[in-house]
Amino acid sequence: MHRITRRRSRQVMVGQVGIGGSARISVQSMTKTDTGDVEATLSQIRRLKDVGCDIVRCAVPDMEAAMALQEIKRRSPLPLVADIHFDYRLALAAIKAGADKLRINPGNIGGRDRVAKVAEAAKAQGIPIRVGVNSGSIPKDVLSKYSGPTWEALVESAKRSISQLVDEGFEDIVVSLKASDVMTTIEAYRALAELCDFPLHLGVTEAGGVRTGTVKSSIALGTLLMEGIGDTIRVSLTHEPEEEVQVGIAILSGIGIAVEGVEIISCPTCGRCRGDLMRILEDVEERLEGFKYPVKVAVMGCEVNGPGEAREADVGVALGEKSGLIFSEGRPVGRVASEDIVPRLVEEAVRIGKQKAEARDSLKFFGEMGSSESIRNNTCL
Repeated sequence: MHRITRRRSRQVMVGQVGIGGSARISVQSMTKTDTGDVEATLSQIRRLKDVGCDIVRCAVPDMEAAMALQEIKRRSPLPLVADIHFDYRLALAAIKAGADKLRINPGNIGGRDRVAKVAEAAKAQGIPIRVGVNSGSIPKDVLSKYSGPTWEALVESAKRSISQLVDEGFEDIVVSLKASDVMTTIEAYRALAELCDFPLHLGVTEAGGVRTGTVKSSIALGTLLMEGIGDTIRVSLTHEPEEEVQVGIAILSGIGIAVEGVEIISCPTCGRCRGDLMRILEDVEERLEGFKYPVKVAVMGCEVNGPGEAREADVGVALGEKSGLIFSEGRPVGRVASEDIVPRLVEEAVRIGKQKAEARDSLKFFGEMGSSESIRNNTCL
């Protein structure tokens, strides 16, 4: 397996979840409810928790939403990030309500005196601030200098915002530089990664619907993560937030970073496929959704690549006529009737996944990507 060497970064804590340093790469999402509706927001947060989300962000557009955060925080199963724009008083109210982290853009929160007040309050409460720079909110003078929202403009805007907080003695900072263009996003993160050791929150802003957004996010986030850049991710989709988390986990799993959860591989099917592979795959995915243990499952449609791929997975099936050959830990364990394929696959996946998790925990193994030996030195602004 290709070994990814992570960029060295300092660590901040969002509740009990670390970002940067030796912490594993976390997956975030954002609620899409009216934050003032406490019950609807908590219901969505619980669903996000169930699919593997690590950190959740809520929009705080007004004081009603800021006040609602207190009850949401009290009952939330996930660390809570308050998303603030324009009004520094909302940031102060969110801190008072118990938010675990703020997301602000110092460029639109007001003058330096207001940034100073937010930094002072966050420092007193011991919570970090994410400097969130988007291509749509770059200061006009920076846009003019670079003739548009280029990666250089994003980086300069981020440096300016970071400096405002550092000048106030605040350094528990996470940084994001999001554009809707994939290459702009990649180049911006690459450049900033060489200039500072603050942890980086990866994302493509306004990525689009499920298909377009997944493709763009996978290219941008996957490229950066394979270069060792990135400490936490959020996939932005015009869809339910649970889908964002599932895509984010799939990106991590696809490049070998995830340390827990199910990886399911399947063939695209062709004229050789002898069973209803699509139905079987959907059933396996549904039954293993939210399963936290590390296990690889192969659902293959015929005898060409099926046995080989199934043998390489922890558990797999190669479909035949009205039956399937089940493989477990590299060995064929028997042929089962079509109606028994899914129950047998799931049974084996659960058994093997739990065994692997127990072995990992007994060795205190936290994953290759979380190892301090896998982090290289980096400079600071």
